[in-house]
Formats: sequence, C-alpha cells, structure tokens
Amino acid sequence: MGEHNLEEFEYSRGDLRIRLRKPAQGTAVASRTVTAPEIIVPGALQPAAAPTGASVEARATEDLHLIKSPIVGTYYGSPSPGAEAFVKVGAHVDDGQTLCIVEAMKLMNEIDSDVSGEVMRIFAENGQPVEYGQPLFGIRPSRKK
Repeated sequence: MGEHNLEEFEYSRGDLRIRLRKPAQGTAVASRTVTAPEIIVPGALQPAAAPTGASVEARATEDLHLIKSPIVGTYYGSPSPGAEAFVKVGAHVDDGQTLCIVEAMKLMNEIDSDVSGEVMRIFAENGQPVEYGQPLFGIRPSRKK
C-alpha cells in the first residue's frame, strides 16, 4: 500500500470481502505479532480441523461430481437476461444437458454435464467471472441399476 500510496483498499467477489486501511497520520498503533490472515469464504471447503458442521459439508462435497469451467470467462445461468435458469439446485440433469453459459471474448460457450444425476450445488453466481478449472456445479451422480 505504501509503494502505491494507497490509504485504503477494498476487494469483494461473491461473498468474499477484504478491506485494508492504513491508520491515520499521527494515530498511535499498538504493536503486536500478526499471524497469516485467515480468509473464510462461505461455502468453501474448510481444513480438517474445522468444526463439525464444516466437516459434514466437506464430506458431502467429496461425494459430488464437479463440473468445472473449461475456460476463463463470465458465468451465466440462463440463456438470456430474464429467462429461466438452465438448471436449479435439486434438478435432475442428463449427460450432455446444457447447465450454463460461460462467455469468453464475446463468444457464448455452453457448458454441458458429463454425468447424469441431481444438481446439489451451484458454485457460481450469474454474471460472476470464473477461472479455468473453477467448480461450477456439484452433481450427485445417478446410481446405475
């Protein structure tokens, strides 16, 4: 912050919000040892030492088949603004069914499911930037009979 002469910096993405602020000139600052910051992202997997609720969620996510973004772009859950979403949590999807669109360089890329099953989690929000390899959907695969 000193290198770029910043007094305050704020970053937010989805549920994650980080705010850094330099103390005002002339303000006394208590000296203390600071450990590495802990960033908590709602819905993200927690470390093994996490409380029971988080470990239950982590185990539930492990059982899911993840559909990940094959490209960097912007996530859209419906074919057009105001249209109904391709899929919702709890919906059954078939192998090859379109789940969402990821826009990259003005091209709309349909992202299809590679498994049949029930949509248990949708990790991205409409209009949110997504990275290559970022989980988009968690699907509980259908049991074969």
